[in-house]
Amino acid sequence: VQLVESGGGLVQSGGSLRLSCVASGLPFDDYAIGWFRQAPGKEREGLSCINSDDGRTYYADSVKGRFTISSDNTKNTAYLQMNSLKPEDTAVYYCAVGPSYSGTQAVGVPFVWYDMWGQGTQVTVSS
Repeated sequence: VQLVESGGGLVQSGGSLRLSCVASGLPFDDYAIGWFRQAPGKEREGLSCINSDDGRTYYADSVKGRFTISSDNTKNTAYLQMNSLKPEDTAVYYCAVGPSYSGTQAVGVPFVWYDMWGQGTQVTVSS
C-alpha cells in the first residue's frame, strides 16, 4: 500500500493549488481519506476528510470555506482544492487513509484513526 501526494508548490497569497493523493494497493471506497499539514515548529494539524463510501466530509475551522476535499474512487485518488491561500497555510501537506466511518460515527481527523500516510508535499504561500 502506498500513498503519493502531489500538487504542492509555491503560490502567492490569495492563489490556489490542488493537491492529489493517489493510493495504490487498496480500494478507496472502503476507506476514509484525510488531509493533514505540518508547519515548521508546529504540531501536525488535521484539515479535512472524506468518507469514501458515503461522501460525508469534515473541515477544520481553519480551512472551512476555502478548501474542498473530493475523491474519485475509480482513480483511487483524493484531492484537496485549496483556494484563497494565506501565508499561514505554508506547510507540508499529507494525505492519510483510515477505516471507513460507519453511518453512526461522525467523520473527522483524529490522528489515531488514520494508519497509512503519504510522504507529504510542500506548499509555500508567499505574502
